[in-house]
Amino acid sequence: MQVDYSVEAAPSPARLWKKWLLFVILVGAVVAVDQSTKQYVDATFNLYESRPLVEGYFNLTYVRNSGAAFGVLSRRDPRFLRLFFLTVTGLALVIVTFYYSRIPWSQRLTLCGLGLIMGGALGNGIDRYAIGQVIDFLDLYVGDYHWPAFNVADSAICVGVGLMLIDSWRRPVGP
Repeated sequence: MQVDYSVEAAPSPARLWKKWLLFVILVGAVVAVDQSTKQYVDATFNLYESRPLVEGYFNLTYVRNSGAAFGVLSRRDPRFLRLFFLTVTGLALVIVTFYYSRIPWSQRLTLCGLGLIMGGALGNGIDRYAIGQVIDFLDLYVGDYHWPAFNVADSAICVGVGLMLIDSWRRPVGP
């Protein structure tokens, strides 16, 4: 992904303020919705309990994931996983914040994408820090095929990456 630094060599203080306000709002909204939905599921569901929302396609199903996406690494030692994921989350937060600071205001889709990614990383990072696992509950399926359960933080990360891809496709390539 190429960053267009030429559009705003010296952003105005107002644009800089708007840019960081956007970041804080997006990150805060994702973390708030993610954590509140996880708390709701944890308080009102038994582990592995499933309730249909759209029969044949969508359930709320309470599961916990000690691994990475789709359960990768879930069979590793829990102490290793906690340290590993907290380290990876910390590095991701630093990298996303640095990258965000380099993106001009004119690339709003990329800015929104990075805010969603940061909010998702923080939402899942909070779970890993607090309980050593991530609470997942969104269960999409058709017939016997189930997509691995996920949560609001995972969704925010995916939407964020999608926004960044769309923004990169909209800009011309080259000088």
